[in-house]
Amino acid sequence: MSDTVPEATTQEEPAEVETEYDPAAPAPLAVDRTPTGNAEVDGRLERLADADHLATDGHIEVYEDVHRGLRDALTALDARPGPPAPPSTYGNGSRS
Repeated sequence: MSDTVPEATTQEEPAEVETEYDPAAPAPLAVDRTPTGNAEVDGRLERLADADHLATDGHIEVYEDVHRGLRDALTALDARPGPPAPPSTYGNGSRS
């Protein structure tokens, strides 16, 4: 057994790499999205995060997709559940 204590090895800390700030580069907006409780709507709202990684000219495609999905979800809420209503005889041109 040796009476010498091994020298403590020091690990060099990695040098910090400075990155240049590019104001034109895509940057997350960090907008909080509160869940609505509706899975379809929440999925559409989460899709907005895709715009965080795109240049500004790519945002419109994401926004239009989200808008279309939200509009479809709202339209579905207006649909009557159950069997369709019977056809109306009002204004069908027949006279009694």
